[in-house]
Amino acid sequence: MSPSTRVIDYYFNPQSPWTYLGHARFTQLARDAGAQVRVLPIDLGAVFPVSGGLPLAKRAPQRQAYRLVEMQRFSKHLGIGINLQPKFFPVAVDPVAQLIVAVDVHDGAEAAMAFCAAVFESLWQHERNLADPEHLAALLVACGLPAERAVQAAHPDIRARYDGYTQQAIDAGVFGAPSYVLDGEIFWGQDRLDFLKRALG
Repeated sequence: MSPSTRVIDYYFNPQSPWTYLGHARFTQLARDAGAQVRVLPIDLGAVFPVSGGLPLAKRAPQRQAYRLVEMQRFSKHLGIGINLQPKFFPVAVDPVAQLIVAVDVHDGAEAAMAFCAAVFESLWQHERNLADPEHLAALLVACGLPAERAVQAAHPDIRARYDGYTQQAIDAGVFGAPSYVLDGEIFWGQDRLDFLKRALG
């Protein structure tokens, strides 16, 4: 990485529909800008209590209903297919988050971003269970990644990184996913990618 390379901290949760809807555009945006992406999955269950956020099930009914309206709007606008209420949602995502971390550590950010795309699509397009080890193993194979990443994902060092990314997000003022942080400035939500593009010049 050259001294002039811009760095974007990419905070996300693997089951966030908004992360899914923005991932391909963000990947291309960062590539076009020659920016480095730090792939940082986080535990929103730890972020929400300190940032005033609520898990979906605890939000007011009108907020839950409007969320579905917006998901449908963006899906149509972007031409990205989505199941608004997939069978396996919500789901415990710590294992897949740690798997993403393991891929990033051992195979690099580009491989991790490609694996993320497969993970997000499997949930929001194909309604697959992100908590199923066999499904995650199949995703590794489909992405040309070594099977041992699944074992490495359970290593305490990987868990420590995941926890560290979550605390890093809290310290940076992140309160939701996806959040893209450039030079300390937060761009929250896939609908803020145009602003991030402008900031990258």
